[in-house]
Amino acid sequence: MSEPNGVMMQFFHWYNAADGSLWSELKTKAADLANVGITAVWLPPAYKGLAGGYDVGYGVYDMYDLGEFDQKGSIRTKYGTKDEYISAIKVAQTVGIHVYADVVLNHKMGADAEEEAQARPMNPDNRHQPIGDTQTVKVWTHFTFPGRQGKYSDLEWHWWHFDAVDYNAYNGDQQAVYLFKDKKFDSNVDLEKGVYDYLMGCDLDMEHPEVQDALKAWGKWFVETTQVNGFRFDAVKHVKADFFPEWLNHCRQHSQKRLFAVGEYWSDEIEALHHFVKVTGGDVMLFDAPLHYNFTVASTKGCDFDLRQIFDDTLVKEQPALAVTLVENHDSQPLQALESVVESWFKPLAYALILLRRDGYPCIFCADYYGAHYKDKGRDGNEYEIWLDSHQWLIDKFLGARRTYAYGDQYDYFDHANCVGWTRLGTDEHPGGMAVILSNGDQGCKWMEMGHPHQTYRDVTEHISESITTNAEGWAEFACKAGSVSVWVPQTD
Repeated sequence: MSEPNGVMMQFFHWYNAADGSLWSELKTKAADLANVGITAVWLPPAYKGLAGGYDVGYGVYDMYDLGEFDQKGSIRTKYGTKDEYISAIKVAQTVGIHVYADVVLNHKMGADAEEEAQARPMNPDNRHQPIGDTQTVKVWTHFTFPGRQGKYSDLEWHWWHFDAVDYNAYNGDQQAVYLFKDKKFDSNVDLEKGVYDYLMGCDLDMEHPEVQDALKAWGKWFVETTQVNGFRFDAVKHVKADFFPEWLNHCRQHSQKRLFAVGEYWSDEIEALHHFVKVTGGDVMLFDAPLHYNFTVASTKGCDFDLRQIFDDTLVKEQPALAVTLVENHDSQPLQALESVVESWFKPLAYALILLRRDGYPCIFCADYYGAHYKDKGRDGNEYEIWLDSHQWLIDKFLGARRTYAYGDQYDYFDHANCVGWTRLGTDEHPGGMAVILSNGDQGCKWMEMGHPHQTYRDVTEHISESITTNAEGWAEFACKAGSVSVWVPQTD
């Protein structure tokens, strides 16, 4: 984390316009974000993907092409050019914002030529189960990067750099994961589908020395070229977990920088996250996917959800020092692959729960902050128009309270199914304290200790206009409206 009470923003969503403007937009908005309390931004993958200027970044084609070469139908990526990317990073860092780059070390897509190889088809739903004999397959696995012509790296990728693919031109209709001869799926991956090493495209063989060396060489080049402050690792449950600290330490040694790291282990199984943490020695933080799912359930159940259970089986409760807390992201937003929407009414409550408590490193989703509007097809094949509300005004209020008052001891009052609260007592450097109370049912009130006698507090959300003053022992009854949150800070005027 960049500083005490740091806050990360995911500065993109799946449906950002494919007009090459995102890097320039960061330059424009960086100072405002720093002023409200954002201390780091997570940017999308910056290298050329399968769909060129339209690729969100996860269809990895050429990691050395940051929007510099004419490949896949464009020079720029969806977000801009290499020069714009590096310039945006510098501008953000100048105003005190750390920049985290999104990195996909799992797969490559969009090969330049086909190759023949020997492979065995495996059941996509149980990768331990063969569904045919070893056979000759024709696969898109030869990456030559003709637009780059060997600049930065002359390595060409071939089938032997990969474990598996999911398409064989000799039998295009078969649904299978083709495991190359003499290859095996990696261990220390998620156990869904038997062994969840293979996700999509050409799955990198992390046991292959050339692959390991190539990824490390790229990491060194990337950090030197961009001067980023850290990484968000995509799809870590599909990559052997012990490779991440090895790769990260290589980059740290060459850059002489600490380099923050957070992984996306998208699972609601808390034990799977604990296992990853154990294997990586706590070197990589994780997004708290179980907390996101709790928010989703809470938002759909309304007053039938017991708020005392909101942190049950979450990373922030069980390993708080390694939890990056979030409400939504680009995969969970409406019409996306992992759609699991947190309803708009609950988002202020959810953001209060991640921004105003002691534990966790919170991440704000830009579509929750700025709002979003887009159209796409759903799983049923029909097109839908989506409007996501902007919660910027309220999130800014939370950020201000976090930066000024969210310090010191935390007293929890999770003693009612529909109304919970907590207080932060403050410190000598950050005095005054703060009380937070929220309800998913009727209006609520809670007798809570602030530790500051005869201190008057106001609700920064402006949901309640009357002030509250603590008694001689520093206690007061704090209130919130139905289905709402109130944040009480010292009245200074």
